[in-house]
Amino acid sequence: MFRRINITGNAGAGKSTLASEIGKLLDMPTYGLDSILWQPGWKEPEPDERRHLIQQLVVKDTWVIDGVSGIIREAADLVIFLDVPRRICLYRCVKRNWRYMFHSRPGLPDHCPEIMIIPTLLKIIWGFPKTVKPIIMSEAHGSQKYKHVTSNTQLESICAELAT
Repeated sequence: MFRRINITGNAGAGKSTLASEIGKLLDMPTYGLDSILWQPGWKEPEPDERRHLIQQLVVKDTWVIDGVSGIIREAADLVIFLDVPRRICLYRCVKRNWRYMFHSRPGLPDHCPEIMIIPTLLKIIWGFPKTVKPIIMSEAHGSQKYKHVTSNTQLESICAELAT
C-alpha cells in the first residue's frame, strides 16, 4: 500500500485531475504545488520559503501531491509521471485557462488570473521535454517506485492496481 504518491508531469498533463481521483479512491489527502509555487499576483516565493513549505507537506504521513518537485519525488512511495505530448498539454491548458482568464482558478492564490501567466506557461510546456523530463527519467531509471505513463491504458491499469 502506497502512503505517499506524487503525480508529476508537464503543465496540462492532467496531474491535478489524477491526484484528485487517486486521493478519493484511496481516501488520502490531496495537495497541489501550485499554491506553494505561486503567491498572489503570480509572484514566486523565495527558494528557502518554497523548500520549507514543501518540507511541511512531505513530512505528513499520507498524501497525494500533484506537481513537479525533486523533494516530493524523493519522499514519495510512488511517482506517477504523466508523459503527455506537448500539443495535448497545450490544448488542455487553453481549455482550462479560458475559464479563468481574468480570475484565479481553484488551487491558486488570489490575484492569479491566467492571462498574466500565458507566456510563462507556454515556455514551461514547450521546454518540459528538454529540461524536466530528462531529470525525471534519469531518477526513474531502474526504480520500481516510478510509473511512466504514456497512454490511457497504462493509466487505467495503474488506477486499477491502486484500487486493489
